[in-house]
Amino acid sequence: MLASPEAAKFVLVTQAHLFKPTYPKSKERLLGPSALFYHQGDYHMRMRKLVQGSLSLDIIRNLVPHIEGLAVSATDSWATGQVIDTFHEMKKLSFEVGKLAIFGNLEAHYKEELKRNYTIVDRGYNSFPTIIPGTPYKKALLARKRLRVILGDIICERREKRLLGKDLLDCMLNSKDEKGEVLTDDQIADNILGVLFAAQDTTASVMTWIVKYLHDDPKLLESVKVILESLRMATIISFAFREAVVDVEYKGYLIPKGWKVMPLFRNIHHNPEFFADPQKFDLSRFEVAPKPNTFMPFGSGVHACPGNELAKLEMLVMMHHLVTKLKWEVVGSQSEIQYSPFPVPLHGLPAKFWIQSA
Repeated sequence: MLASPEAAKFVLVTQAHLFKPTYPKSKERLLGPSALFYHQGDYHMRMRKLVQGSLSLDIIRNLVPHIEGLAVSATDSWATGQVIDTFHEMKKLSFEVGKLAIFGNLEAHYKEELKRNYTIVDRGYNSFPTIIPGTPYKKALLARKRLRVILGDIICERREKRLLGKDLLDCMLNSKDEKGEVLTDDQIADNILGVLFAAQDTTASVMTWIVKYLHDDPKLLESVKVILESLRMATIISFAFREAVVDVEYKGYLIPKGWKVMPLFRNIHHNPEFFADPQKFDLSRFEVAPKPNTFMPFGSGVHACPGNELAKLEMLVMMHHLVTKLKWEVVGSQSEIQYSPFPVPLHGLPAKFWIQSA
């Protein structure tokens, strides 16, 4: 376990080739072995460039009206004065934004089938991986097979139309490597599911914390700093899993080949040496840029989140509508945390929302 900025940089940036991403096989089976975050080297770089290219600032700028529409629809549905599970609602919004970035406009029947089966996969992803019929993991495996069929139909239909769009699916369909080889349908499907997964829980978790922090102090209106400080305080991705591919020496310590290596982002983000009074929500700490490698909410190096600009855009749009249109009240405990597996306020932050009176 590595809790210093220098060690994190060593593993994730300067000597990243000595450490490979590592995940349980049970999780690889659900998202698909070709998903980019299970890989390193040429294939990883190819897929990363495709994802980054489809989520570049120039392209996601065109998504702003559509994301705004999703945010308006979501906030309107909350403003009934009834108690809602904030995290659950944020997950629904993030899933819609993810689908938009991946597919652009998608027929309604595909949307419903994707959502229904992906929800089952999501429920089983962090369950005990037993394949006994009826268990969440077994249900997730079956839903994963159905998702592959659905995605295969979408891929086939899009390929027949020969449309050159700029969403992620079109980028993957039109991609050729230096040998002129295209991606297989399995590679495309695995990476679509990987991006959907990456786009949902983490972003939804941060937005749930933003709702809590704004509730605790309604005067926090500097949106960018609120987002940055929420990312630091909550540290949704607490650490990264890596595995040494050879024996590695770091500052006199031997990391044997095959050992797991975990840069601890939470420890770094909450170290008073880098962030004074780290348990305090303080926007002033972002008036100057943090020291290098002390603030890594989206990871670092070649495996840093390629969709971070889309996530930040979604947070900004949502926060705008929260503070300009709604008022809310958190119900129950405001301090307890649950892990599912990402940290969120207890029970998903139950809250009541209303439209602000003029």
